[in-house]
Amino acid sequence: MSSLVQSVDWTAIAPPTLTAVVGLVVLVADLFLEERRKTVLGWISLTGLAAAMLTLLPLLDGDRATFCVKGNPHVCSYTADGFTLAIQFLVLAGAFLTALLSVTALKDAKKEVPAGEFWFLLLSSAAGAALLPASRDLATLVVALEVASLPAFALVGIRHGDRRSSEAALKFFLSSVTATAVSLMGISFVYASTGTLYLTQIADRIQHVDGQLHTLAQTGVVLTLVGFAFKTAAVPFHFWVPDTYVGAPLPVAAYLSVVGKAVGFSGLILVTVVALPSYSDVWGPALAALAALTMTVGNVGALRQQATRAYSAVRLLAWSSVGQAGYLLVPIAAAAYSADAHKAIGSTVAYALMYGAVNLGAFAVAALVGRTRARNRISDYRGLYAASPLAALLLAFFLFCLAGLPPGVIGLFAKVTVFSVAVDAGLGWLAVVMAVNVVIALVYYLQWTALLFRAPEGEPAEHRVPAPLTAALGVTAVLGVALSVAPQVVLRFSALGLF
Repeated sequence: MSSLVQSVDWTAIAPPTLTAVVGLVVLVADLFLEERRKTVLGWISLTGLAAAMLTLLPLLDGDRATFCVKGNPHVCSYTADGFTLAIQFLVLAGAFLTALLSVTALKDAKKEVPAGEFWFLLLSSAAGAALLPASRDLATLVVALEVASLPAFALVGIRHGDRRSSEAALKFFLSSVTATAVSLMGISFVYASTGTLYLTQIADRIQHVDGQLHTLAQTGVVLTLVGFAFKTAAVPFHFWVPDTYVGAPLPVAAYLSVVGKAVGFSGLILVTVVALPSYSDVWGPALAALAALTMTVGNVGALRQQATRAYSAVRLLAWSSVGQAGYLLVPIAAAAYSADAHKAIGSTVAYALMYGAVNLGAFAVAALVGRTRARNRISDYRGLYAASPLAALLLAFFLFCLAGLPPGVIGLFAKVTVFSVAVDAGLGWLAVVMAVNVVIALVYYLQWTALLFRAPEGEPAEHRVPAPLTAALGVTAVLGVALSVAPQVVLRFSALGLF
């Protein structure tokens, strides 16, 4: 009997494979290293993630596909195209910056966080996140989603003896498992309707579903969207975000805010634009409503944060990430109404790349302040400029980027591309909602920024910046400044057909 699967293209699958292999190396090395030498595991992880990013370079010369059905090279389980590479770069770069933050965080935590388990879980989650955008069948998509998610649950609750961390992990786990069960039921309905798991075949067959199965197919589409809406932290599936970010170690919160979102949005794009374009009349209005609701609830939640409340800085960033998720949903919703859905998706990916760089930068400054102010209140940032001028200027720049204000020009251009996609698709009402939310967001971003330059109360705390934390701040600052100097990069990227 001939094989049903073609030979494996190891170059195409190198990014997630190398990340997973390094994770196993770290796990085994942890067994043999003495406690005082376990800092080397962090540097092994950083090296592995950097090497995984380098394996993206050979894939730039053209699309590759592997694990294809014998005799049908267009029906594959793994495809490395422009979309895949962009998301894999975002995932691996986000994991690399998270690892830089984590080197310092683990040292400060002493024995509260087991180093070997932490690095293994981070690399395992990153491997699943890197696999997901390349997945072109529903089985691989679900496996990648769970490989990315399950280690993240453990990372949230990894601190020994911390009740907040345990409660956050439990809430994250239970809500995520429920969402996964719902999406699996939806996927089973889609499979029952079409008889295939491959996304390209689903796109063809679901248009010709028997009339008796039409309701089943529609139900499957809706249930599948619910599962991915949770992963993107879309309202009303966002309730886990604030408590999870506060309970998790700060680098893990940063990881979830960027890489976790990349996982959710890439899965949502694959399911809607690639597998279910003919059902755009179902998912288009649903995602448009979710986008409007998500950005509004997220920004209002951030606006309501009290400066003196414990962990209010992290909570503000958590609610801000919910609001930003609303902006990221807009181009996906617009794809349902656009003549060229694939180009509309470019705006989401471009916005995600901008958001990933500056949001990780904001979390890096929060990690710096948290080393001396354990409660990490917004009020703790008062007078930061007097204690650490560079950190204050960087945080102000990152907040300006998130708000879309000069000198954070990259944030402005990213929002303009999303806004224009909505208008071009005929979603004028959604563009108006987005404009109102941008104004709401300006209030809390500017309030926080103004606090940085006010006179400090009492003696300003000294913020010694360790080398890994300095590197994380430096990389995010360089990326933000470089993109703000050349914002046309976003416009060009958003106009690309990624598929």
